[in-house]
Amino acid sequence: MILERIITLASSKVRLDFLAMERSLRATGCDLPLEVIPYNDDRFELPKNSTWLENPEFYSWISRRCAHPMMRKYLPLTMSNYQYCDSDLVFLSDPTKVLADHSGFVVACTEWNKPQWTVCEESKAFLAGKYSTWQKNVFCAGQYACDRALYTQAGLIEFAERPANRAACLDFSLHDQPGTNLFVLSTDVPMTNLTLPPHQMESTWAGDYPGSYEHLWKAPGTKPYLMHYAGGLLDEPKPINDLFFQFLTRAERQEWDQQLATRRAAAAKRGHWPLGVRLLNQALRFIDKRFWVQWRPVTA
Repeated sequence: MILERIITLASSKVRLDFLAMERSLRATGCDLPLEVIPYNDDRFELPKNSTWLENPEFYSWISRRCAHPMMRKYLPLTMSNYQYCDSDLVFLSDPTKVLADHSGFVVACTEWNKPQWTVCEESKAFLAGKYSTWQKNVFCAGQYACDRALYTQAGLIEFAERPANRAACLDFSLHDQPGTNLFVLSTDVPMTNLTLPPHQMESTWAGDYPGSYEHLWKAPGTKPYLMHYAGGLLDEPKPINDLFFQFLTRAERQEWDQQLATRRAAAAKRGHWPLGVRLLNQALRFIDKRFWVQWRPVTA
């Protein structure tokens, strides 16, 4: 695979995540263009050799369908020779070198041992009918690479709009993972997961490293080429998080800590709301994590 671009998704809310990711990429020696899908209209100034990936027609379709903004991440499936990565990860090795000997659709994740996040009921039924061991085929939509376009833009939209596919590709309210998996696993593209045999790569998800980790990467080929912090893992102190925070300046780390303190204070305040409101919000989180019911006491 000859990579031509790195693609990510960002808004100003994850500016610090993006900066750490971008700096880690450049630290590996990779100088490929970094193309940024805008999560929304809330943008920020990008560093050199990074540009916003404009496609108003595609983004308008996502908005018209009231789909989750993360579903803008379907756009790379219409492109070729790219590495997609979420903003909450850091590169440990140059992806152009790691992926040079591979082709097709390449992932490096351990979603095979936690596949519940990669499917909804409808897509799970489809996959179970196609693979008896469907769990080993699913992948994290936060990082993958592909050397070919799997769909045209019109073809991707047509696939998503099919009644059988809408639940996963458009209506799933939490994120884009079921849709992305359904899109890819409905094609005949050759797939490789570098964390499965015959490959030797250790996990690329920080949640698989509760303590020390470097001793796990000593054998040739075992060191992951990126580390993904999906699931709010950077909010808790872990040794593996140093790989991320080393790419923030002192002022940026202070900004990060202040944002974390603000989030924790808001969460603590919500924890003291009446039981009925808290239970309602717990239920709402299963539908859409972006929203919650605000409680305000009635005053005379």
